[in-house]
Amino acid sequence: MFYVYILKCSDGSFYTGYTDNLAKRMLQHSQARFKNCYTVKRLPVILAFQGAFKTKERALIIEKQIKEWSKRQKQALINDDWSEIIRLSRKGK
Repeated sequence: MFYVYILKCSDGSFYTGYTDNLAKRMLQHSQARFKNCYTVKRLPVILAFQGAFKTKERALIIEKQIKEWSKRQKQALINDDWSEIIRLSRKGK
């Protein structure tokens, strides 16, 4: 399985990523393992959303799509509010 995830950072911003091992990736984020990562200066982070996909290709497509979304769209996804995601998409974010 491959996972797309959204982290909520300490400054209120969101970080979207993908991985094949979510527990390991969360540990890497919380330990600031990747010094150039967006989250390093925004710790602590919490897992706000995760989605599971059978293929790496599908996870990468979804990750890319979410990264293009506005903060409001990401919050709607976290809230599992698909009607709001659709409304914001039609509105232009």
